[in-house]
Amino acid sequence: MIKSLYVKLRNKLYDWLIFEPPAPEIMPYDFSRLKYEIRPGDVLLVEGRSRISSIIRTITQSPWTHAALYIGRLIDFEDEEIQRIIRNHIEVTDNTRLIIEDLVDKGAAITPLNFYREHHIRICRPIGITPSDMHLVINYAIKSLGHPYNVRQLLDLMRFMLPWSILPRRWGSSLFRTSTGEPESGICSSLIAEAFSSVQFPILPYVKPVEEQGIEVFQRNPYLFTPKDFDYSPYFEIIKYPLFNPDEPLPYYRRLPWTKSGLLHQDDGILTAPQSKPKKRLRIFRRDTADETKKTNEKNHHKPPGNNNNQDPSK
Repeated sequence: MIKSLYVKLRNKLYDWLIFEPPAPEIMPYDFSRLKYEIRPGDVLLVEGRSRISSIIRTITQSPWTHAALYIGRLIDFEDEEIQRIIRNHIEVTDNTRLIIEDLVDKGAAITPLNFYREHHIRICRPIGITPSDMHLVINYAIKSLGHPYNVRQLLDLMRFMLPWSILPRRWGSSLFRTSTGEPESGICSSLIAEAFSSVQFPILPYVKPVEEQGIEVFQRNPYLFTPKDFDYSPYFEIIKYPLFNPDEPLPYYRRLPWTKSGLLHQDDGILTAPQSKPKKRLRIFRRDTADETKKTNEKNHHKPPGNNNNQDPSK
């Protein structure tokens, strides 16, 4: 009874956290181009609109609140075991483009790429990784399907990244360990970081100076990664896919369907007319001088004779 009540309350909380309102505006990119630009092994960064996305955005100080790994289509896999694992988690056609992500309510799950059609997405492509290592990274992520989302790790990251501490810093060595000493399940970023770390591919490694070799490189704890780290990493290339093709002869910014109304966007879907500047009257020097001279003569003409300062005092 108590357990079922706990499960219901937990699911209600998850639904409240992950609910996303509709996109307030059209995304400034071409999703059809994205589908042909993307390659297996690319990391997708997503700008979410849910409540938990707002929490992650506040913690990380970055617009990227979610990360996913693109694995390709079912027909791209020759290993029957891998195909069986994928089919056990999702029912799709062989040509459906798929991503692996870690979700609060589902854990490590597989999702069609089209699910994020109305989201702002950035593609981060690992530079120089070999096809064999990329195959191992994708297989590692696929075999992690079904692992639960680690909500506790999200709370632990808050303690590390916020300027104030909830728990003493000396407890940091035990925050990401279970009572058995084994690593816990992770969040979206840590799952992808673990997959790349399995082939020694760097994301944001720690570089230590050493006298003999010059430097020594250490892999970073995968549980400390956030989505923005793939954006900052010098080992990932950012792939662009604008709404209009910049390779056509006429400059793409000349081909944009700019509005002819003259309205300005003020965010939150508000359009306003630009404020008109007051017209300044140009003052012509000669005309102004003539007007001032005329006014001075009229003023002197109406002065009484006794107030004439130019009158001869001897008279």
